[in-house]
Amino acid sequence: MTDISHKDFLQELSRNTPYDFCDYSDNSIQRRIDKIQTENGLSLKGLLTKAKQDVAFVEQLVNDITVNTTELFRNQEIWEYLYTEVMPRLKSKQKINIWHAGCSTGQEVYSNLILLNEMQLLSKANVVATDINNRVLKMAKDAAYTFQFNAKYIEVYDQLMRKIKPKAKPFEHYFDVDKELDTIRVRDFISRIPKFEKHDLVAQEIPFYHKFDIIFCRNVLIYFNPDLQLKILRKFFDKLHDGGVLILGSHEALHGFIKTRFVKHGMVYTKSNIFHLSEK
Repeated sequence: MTDISHKDFLQELSRNTPYDFCDYSDNSIQRRIDKIQTENGLSLKGLLTKAKQDVAFVEQLVNDITVNTTELFRNQEIWEYLYTEVMPRLKSKQKINIWHAGCSTGQEVYSNLILLNEMQLLSKANVVATDINNRVLKMAKDAAYTFQFNAKYIEVYDQLMRKIKPKAKPFEHYFDVDKELDTIRVRDFISRIPKFEKHDLVAQEIPFYHKFDIIFCRNVLIYFNPDLQLKILRKFFDKLHDGGVLILGSHEALHGFIKTRFVKHGMVYTKSNIFHLSEK
C-alpha cells in the first residue's frame, strides 16, 4: 500500500491534533519524522493512525519532533552586552518583564536570572518561560542538570564573570554541586522565580497581556520557513516595549520589512519606532 507524503502527514496531524508543523523547514522536519518512523517501525500512515488514537503518543511525537538545545551563558558576547548595555537601562523600572520563548531545559532562563541578581535587579524581575515540549519543561522546572555532562558550566561562568564583574558571587552561590549524585542544581532563590508554561508559538496566541523588556527566542526560528518566521517576529515586535530587545540565535536574523524596525547589535535586536532603511 502506498504511503502518504511528509506534507500530507503534517497536514493530517494538524487537523487531528492541537499541533501544526506544516510551516516548519522541510529538511529539518523530514529528518526528524524519518527518525521517528524508524524508532517506531511505522509508516507515516501508521504514525498518523496511532496519533489519532493515542493522546500520549501525540505528546511523544511533539517531544521527538522539536529540537532542544541550550547551555548556561551560551554565546558569552550576548550576556556581556546585556550586562553592560541593556540591563543598566532597566534599573529605573519598577518591574522588568522578560519572556524566554522556546526555553528548552531552562539553562538560558537561569543564566538571565543570575545576571539580574548580579545587577541587583532580581527583585524586579517578572520572568516567564515557555516551550511546546512537556519533557524539557519538566527538566527546566526541576532545575537540575547532570554534573558529568555539564561540569564545563563552572568554567563558563568564571570566564564570563572575570570579564564583566570580577567581584561577582561564585558559581556555588547559585548552584548546589554534588559530584557523587552527579547533579548541578539551581538554588531555590533563583529557581522559584520563573513561571514555566507550555505554549505553542505556531498554533496558539501569545497568552500574555503585558509587554516585555526582553524576549529571548534563540534557535527556534531557524526551524521555521520564512513566512512562519515573519509571522512570529511580528508577534514579538508587538509584544516588546519601544527600546525593548529581542535576542535570537547565532544562525538566525531578521529579514525584510521587520528588519527596518530594529537596531542590530550581534544577536541582540533593539526595537525602534524609527525605520532603519539603511540596514536593507
